[in-house]
Amino acid sequence: MRITHHPILGEPKKGKKVIFNFNGKNVEGYEGEPIAVALMNAGVWVHRYTKKKHDPRGLFCAIGRCTDCVMVVDGNINTRTCITPLTEGMDVWQQDGLQSVNQ
Repeated sequence: MRITHHPILGEPKKGKKVIFNFNGKNVEGYEGEPIAVALMNAGVWVHRYTKKKHDPRGLFCAIGRCTDCVMVVDGNINTRTCITPLTEGMDVWQQDGLQSVNQ
């Protein structure tokens, strides 16, 4: 599901394969790629739920302008996962309103 050749950016440079935590489960991704890309490749489309209506949200703009992809990353709420590079051992949780879904 990863883009292998982008018409403008060319071929993405892949880092080493790493393991990170998503909602308490181990997931694989490539170091340096946006967290949202690794999650999308793992079949995760819902990143957060809205505060009032609990509507699901996921990757939308992919350039850090909207807040649809925000998640709790290493304990920090509202982290824009579309522009945050993945690193080994990150702790990533879906966000429910302004807190982690595991709280």
